[in-house]
Amino acid sequence: MTGSGSVIEKVAFKRRSVRKFRSTRFDVGILMECIDIAKEAPSGSNKQPWHFVIVTDESLKKALRETCEKGEKRFYSHVRGELAEWLKSRNLDWKKDFLTRAPYIIAVFGEKKAPYSRESVWIAVGYLLLALEERGIASLTYTPPNRDEVAGLFNAVDDFRLEVLIPVGYEEGYKIKEPRKKLDEILSFNHFFTREGKN
Repeated sequence: MTGSGSVIEKVAFKRRSVRKFRSTRFDVGILMECIDIAKEAPSGSNKQPWHFVIVTDESLKKALRETCEKGEKRFYSHVRGELAEWLKSRNLDWKKDFLTRAPYIIAVFGEKKAPYSRESVWIAVGYLLLALEERGIASLTYTPPNRDEVAGLFNAVDDFRLEVLIPVGYEEGYKIKEPRKKLDEILSFNHFFTREGKN
């Protein structure tokens, strides 16, 4: 289904999750502009429970990668079934070189006690991803399995939870976008039903 060809439509249809980045740096002000857009997202009780940390320091990026990979090794040693097969089909493993290859990482935290904190933060993340894409900046939403351990590297206060790390930068090569379900597979009116028509 195609629509009006609006800016938001073009950006959403183009945006892909990227794991290979060029190390080329760019004006960090671009990221600040994108976060300025992300903060316009709706939130429960308008608490705006998000906090963004832009990582520019190479030593911190290295520490993030080392800590994340420790957690990933544990995760990959236990993962089984359909998820394991999917990861294998994409040649994904515990190595997370995008954490040191990407020129910047945006860490997104959520205030734990705010109403609908997690939902609110992820709406803001959605705004952020589209703002980045509109500016030609590739991104990946990466949730480490040991988020509490990773959050400690930021000296994060206890009231905030690490939700996601977003490596950002210019894409190296070109990654084809993963296929999306058709509209009639994910949309119904008035009552929920599957493609087979079962309630």
